Amino acid sequence: MQFLGLDHFAGYVGETFTVALDHDGNAPFALVEARPLAMQQVIPGQVRAPFSLLFRHEAAIVFPQKIYQMKHVALGEFGIFLVPVARDRDGFIYQAVFN
Repeated sequence: MQFLGLDHFAGYVGETFTVALDHDGNAPFALVEARPLAMQQVIPGQVRAPFSLLFRHEAAIVFPQKIYQMKHVALGEFGIFLVPVARDRDGFIYQAVFN
C-alpha cells in the first residue's frame, strides 16, 4: 500500500483527476488546493504529516461521501475518501484529509 503525502499532490493543483463513479462512468475533478494541516502532536511511527486536498466537480448534483477510485496521469490510480464540504457557482467542493 502506497502512503501518499502532500508532496505527491502539491505540484498538480489546477490539474484534472478522473474519478470512477459507480454506474455513470468517470467524472473530472479539479484539484484546487493542497495544504498541510497543523499537527497537534507528533505520534510515534507516524508515516506522514497531515494534509488536506480540495477538489471541485462542476456538476449540479452532489456526490455522497465515500471512497472513490481516482486516477491521475502522473500519480496513477488510488482510492481516496471524498467528503462534500461546500458549493460555489462552479460546482461542489470535496475534501480529502490525510492524517
